[in-house]
Order: sequence, then structure tokens, then C-alpha cells
Amino acid sequence: MRAVPLAVAATLLLSGSALAAPDPAPAGAPKGYLPAGTLDTLKVLPPAPPPGSPQAEADRKIFLATRALKDSPRWALAVNDVDEKAILADFQCALGFTPSMSATPRMVGLLMRLRFDVGAAVNGPKDFYKRPRPYLVDEGPICVDKSEGLAKSPDYPSGHATWGYSVGLALAQADPEHATEILARARAFGESRVVCGVHNMSSVSAGQLNASALMAAVSGTPLFQTDIAAIREEIARNRKAGPAPDAAKCAAEAALIAKPLL
Repeated sequence: MRAVPLAVAATLLLSGSALAAPDPAPAGAPKGYLPAGTLDTLKVLPPAPPPGSPQAEADRKIFLATRALKDSPRWALAVNDVDEKAILADFQCALGFTPSMSATPRMVGLLMRLRFDVGAAVNGPKDFYKRPRPYLVDEGPICVDKSEGLAKSPDYPSGHATWGYSVGLALAQADPEHATEILARARAFGESRVVCGVHNMSSVSAGQLNASALMAAVSGTPLFQTDIAAIREEIARNRKAGPAPDAAKCAAEAALIAKPLL
């Protein structure tokens, strides 16, 4: 994945119904929350670790060690997290209800806008550093097909981690009482890429820093704050209406993501 595909939100068919797009923006207006060029994450992120550096060697050791997680429960969660289009469903335990197209249209609309900002924040550093993915450096199983497209998509920073942590930071603003659970799940979403073997740990960490920088800028926009206020109401309404996600499943997930990968 080069970055979060622009089709992410357009295919978030969580309830099987047609997706309503945000209100059309005037011609020339930014598609995301930020005007083009507002944030240069290439200047924010530290440089990608060069081959042979201590950090690069540490990444290699982590990749090789985490291959032992294949077919474990953590591997299964990582396989689940491959589908970035279903990310809102991944936060159901943290939120206490299952988001859907019909129940949380403003939440889905936020993702539709945010995907443009995430793409801009990811593509610049990826294209500049062109760091190869870990399975191209060392042998080992990964949890997705070793496609040509994946191989051509650079490792640093992780687009999945940037996307997942950006969504987590947005949801934490809308639901601060559950920020701990939300951000823990957002962290695990990025770490799933290490478990999968398709990103180095330092690239996932860079993705989370990338998201933090992006959301610091996005959060200052009036449109984002308007959307967050609406999402806060959606969350309260849906949590009250229920049903809550399966408690046993959520407890197992919480225990799983609380464990260190190694």
C-alpha cells in the first residue's frame, strides 16, 4: 500500500447501504480538511533508518522474531487489520457499539475527508525515502500475498499506521472518556503491520508520529471541530441504543493487544 487508497471511505459499506458523500465542496476547495501544502511531513518525520544503522538492524531482528507469531491469535488479528476499509468496525469494542453507515454517517463522512489528508502526509515521505519493506530484505512469511504492487510500495512511513492512528486520534477527541481504549486499538492496528511482516517497527512508529502531526493540524480547522461535535452526538446515541459488542470477544481482544509483540 503506497498510502491510504482514495477509495477507502467510498467502500466503507459497513451496513451494506449506499454511502452518502460529504456535502460537495466549491470548485478549487480542498478535498480534505487541510489545503494542499499546509503540512510537510517530510520535514516533521525523522529520516528513515539507513541500511546497516543500529535502528535498521533492530528492525531486522524484530521482523525475524515476529515471524514466530504466524498462525497465532495475534496473527489472526493482524490479518483482520489488513482491511483498512473496515477500520470503524475495528473500534467497536473501544467505542462500545458497532459503527455503521446508517448509524454513524458523520463518522464515515469524517473518514472520507480525512483520507485525502492522510494520503498527502504519507506519500511525500514514502516517495522520498523509498525504503524497501522488511520481507524484501529478509526471508519470512507475511500475512498477505507478496504482490508486485506491495513490493513497489515503500515501507517508510507506514500508511496503515498513519491511517489507523489518525482515525484513533479523531475518535478519541469525539469520545474522550474512552480515549485509552480507542488509542490502544489504534496502536495495535499499526503494530499489526509488524506482525504481518509488511512494515518495519520504526516505520510503524513513524506512521504514528505522522498521524500525530497531521491531526494536530487538522484539529485546528473549524470543519473538523464541527464534524467532531456531530460525531460525539452519534456516539452517545448509539451507545445508549445498543447493542453492545460481545463482551467476551472484546475482553479477549483487549488482553491480546495489551501484550508486547515480543
